[in-house]
Amino acid sequence: MIKLTIDNTPVEVEKGTTLLEAARQVHINIPTLCYEENLSIYGGCRLCVVEVNERRQLMPACATEAEDGMEVKTHSPRVREVRQTLFELIIASHDISCELNCLTCTRQASCELRNVAEDIGINRMRLNPIYRGLDKDLSSYSVVREPNKCITCDRCIRKCEEVQGIGIFANSDRGPETTVTTFQDKGMGNVECTNCGQCIISCPTGALHEVYHMDSVWDALYNEEKHVIVQTAPAVRVAIAEPFGAEPGTVATGQLVAALRRLGFDGIFDTNFTADLTIMEEGTEVVERVSNNEHLPVLTSCSPGWIKFIEHFYPEHLKNLSTAKSPQQMFGALAKTYYAETMGVDLEDLVVVSIMPCTAKKFESKRPEMADDVDYVLTTREAAMMIKAAGINICDLEPEEYDNLMGVSTGAADIFGTSGGVMEAALRSAYYLITGEELEEIDIKPVRGLEGLKKAEVPINEDLTLKVGVAHGLSNAKKMMEMIADGEEFHFVEFMACPGGCIGGGGQPISAELTSTETLQRRMDGIYSIDSSKKLRQSHENPMVQKLYEEYLGKPGSHKAHKLLHTEYTPRGLS
Repeated sequence: MIKLTIDNTPVEVEKGTTLLEAARQVHINIPTLCYEENLSIYGGCRLCVVEVNERRQLMPACATEAEDGMEVKTHSPRVREVRQTLFELIIASHDISCELNCLTCTRQASCELRNVAEDIGINRMRLNPIYRGLDKDLSSYSVVREPNKCITCDRCIRKCEEVQGIGIFANSDRGPETTVTTFQDKGMGNVECTNCGQCIISCPTGALHEVYHMDSVWDALYNEEKHVIVQTAPAVRVAIAEPFGAEPGTVATGQLVAALRRLGFDGIFDTNFTADLTIMEEGTEVVERVSNNEHLPVLTSCSPGWIKFIEHFYPEHLKNLSTAKSPQQMFGALAKTYYAETMGVDLEDLVVVSIMPCTAKKFESKRPEMADDVDYVLTTREAAMMIKAAGINICDLEPEEYDNLMGVSTGAADIFGTSGGVMEAALRSAYYLITGEELEEIDIKPVRGLEGLKKAEVPINEDLTLKVGVAHGLSNAKKMMEMIADGEEFHFVEFMACPGGCIGGGGQPISAELTSTETLQRRMDGIYSIDSSKKLRQSHENPMVQKLYEEYLGKPGSHKAHKLLHTEYTPRGLS
């Protein structure tokens, strides 16, 4: 253990602890911009500099390890003067012109620049802003890049490379002309970007944000000739209340329904309904492939970021993917067939909207294979912005119920929102599909948690033990694919593009109060609390799904089910 003092406060920490970490242990805030939990140390912004006894230079707290006997000053006059000067230099390169002012910025409610300015005590600006005149990158269906807002903290570069294992970003030019761009400046829509949006979560300034669909949804809602319906994903319900002041993990399912009804949607449904449906289709597919020893292991297909990843980097394994569409796309396909026919709605008047934790869902909805199943996709953040714009505080509302036709779901569908959830839901029903009996213990805990790679063996009968794997975050997906390539045996593997699964999606609210791990854990706890509180916890128990098969689809895996609910994928190669 190391003993030191920080601002005259005694601190005892383990060897290898940085001064930034040590200060946080005793609740002393040192401002940072380039630092982010779980990323490598960059030390570029220098805002975290501190005075250390017997050292002439100020030291970056994020990159300096604590030593015995250190006396550290984090807010001395010298430190404050240097920080203010550095911040003025940083903000001068961050465009705040009329076109891109703070009022229209995607990070207006969670701007790290504004928070740091308050922490440092900025009350002057001696430098005029530098307008660099760089063009927006609008090449992607999911993510917009506004380089004039970039402060070259390199967090997006490190997030994409270290956490997601892809690395589409790089620095271009030097000195004041340095910019973050993509390979040969091709644009995010023309490189191996998976649309996961993790760069958005890391960007402190709003230089990266989702492609907005809000105006299109408002136009549809205001058009009296349009019949507008909406679906809400599992992970949204444990995050939507955060922008209104609630803690991460707060369950606000019914309040979200109430808010959407006030916005004017004609039908409000639960993506969980088609999550249960996905399990019936995908589970049937897994049972058939395992029985026939064909194209194993079966790889899940619910995460569109993961799908684009495998299309780019492992196209030889596309045959292993489940052909089942994601729950979002299954809902869209049924909305424009089953729902429209049942409700007597003209397809020309029907508008299908999704609220998703995921920016890659915007890309997924535009895939030519999906036949315009879904018209517009809102992130959780966009949905919160629309609710606020209508003068509604979601935390003040009484819970309301989803509309019935596609609004009933089981606990198995709720856990789709977290890493391991799709696997657990599938195993609950796969056991029934194979044996005709119910699992005695349906909580399959070995596949739960935030560990990046998980493996489990689930006994089904005397002749079969299913070997399953779970990977979340694309760098872990790469490790899992290497394990498969090296011959490790699996029957079924779940992949999620984002850390933690959908609860950590690129479209989720950005928390300034908690670390990313704490936020993910609370959202995960919220998801499992919903599951454990439900009477129906297995997808095959869903009465409305049973009714759908009886009246419309026939049976899982039928010709009609394949036509509506299954798809194919596209080898993409590398740029």
